[in-house]
Amino acid sequence: MLQFENSAQTRIYLDHNATTAPSKTVLDHLPQMISEWGNPSSIHLSSRGPKNILRETRKQFAEIFKCSSLEIIFNSGASEGNNTVLKSVWEKFGLEKNEYIISQIEHPSVLKTASYLQTLGAVIHLIPVLKSGQIDLEFIKNKINSKTALISCMFANNETGTVFPIQQISDIAKKNGVNNNILMHSDCVQALGKYEIDLAALNLDYATFSGHKFYALKGCGILFAKKNAPYANLIHGGGQERSRRGGTENVLGIASIQVMLQELKYLNQKISQMQTLRDNMESEILKKINNVSITAVESERLSNTSSLVITDVDGETMLMSLDIAGFSVSTGAACSSGSPEPSPVLLAMGLTRNEAQNSLRIGLGWGTTEIEIQKFISALIEIVERIRSIDTSSKENGKQNYV
Repeated sequence: MLQFENSAQTRIYLDHNATTAPSKTVLDHLPQMISEWGNPSSIHLSSRGPKNILRETRKQFAEIFKCSSLEIIFNSGASEGNNTVLKSVWEKFGLEKNEYIISQIEHPSVLKTASYLQTLGAVIHLIPVLKSGQIDLEFIKNKINSKTALISCMFANNETGTVFPIQQISDIAKKNGVNNNILMHSDCVQALGKYEIDLAALNLDYATFSGHKFYALKGCGILFAKKNAPYANLIHGGGQERSRRGGTENVLGIASIQVMLQELKYLNQKISQMQTLRDNMESEILKKINNVSITAVESERLSNTSSLVITDVDGETMLMSLDIAGFSVSTGAACSSGSPEPSPVLLAMGLTRNEAQNSLRIGLGWGTTEIEIQKFISALIEIVERIRSIDTSSKENGKQNYV
């Protein structure tokens, strides 16, 4: 028999930038969603329910995010979407237009795909990010030339929560490109469920999303590809997704996205609640723990995200202590967990190696409560005091031994 370890009921989850638990609404709809198990590509009665789920999800997404339903491609998530975008642009232009301008703090699915394209002859210009968390717009302007094919910048950073001026970057791309044909891509994963997104206003050619980042199921995502934007299949197969992505669609995952799209009508309320909790949490931590700084506090940030640097407290030790105490947080991006190296994002922003190693990321969710935050603050205070006292004792003992 399968064994499942689920201690979620006794834990306080504050790592919503890594993933989110399926919402209660999604869980309530699961029996109905699972009952629609037919293949949407078939033409008999059993396919009609699944086919309708795909159609309605496309329609709702297009209405909410201001695009055409024909510009939506269902896939496995943003990592697949990001790979598809960069490789599509390369396949279209190759060495003819082989320069890409990409922010230095993108998700690995962008940066590693860019590194792969370098092996084929692409020239990658990494946009510096300032310590404030903001991106260097002048760098973008200076690097644009007739060989520029694509600019890629995430909507919001997964570690610091910094929101980037995507519309402004897109305007730079369109105004400075030869014949206005520089393509613009944004990884919008972290913004979904935390920020209002208008694809028409942003003037993007591509945008990528993942369902599990906003309370839908894992294994399903959406790629927005503007009409006439270059597109090459990453996965070849049948005629699914208007022959743009082979493989039977993940109907269950798509259905969960449809459920959550309907919940976005409460988005402004959720944003306000998370920001109030986040701001109060940061204020309390700064008052009660000395030598703490908030990364990118000067910049616009996602309402739910807080990246702290707590001096003289190793982030991994702090994370493990909080984990034992019943709190799920992180020291950086989940995709880099297990690495002994400090966060590449924080290093790219100009933090020292020591500062990056003393970092802690807190990601609030729609359901986070004030009581949970107060419990977290109390636990953090106690853990920081304990770690610092142990460290101080060790140093004093070391001096005595040396003498």
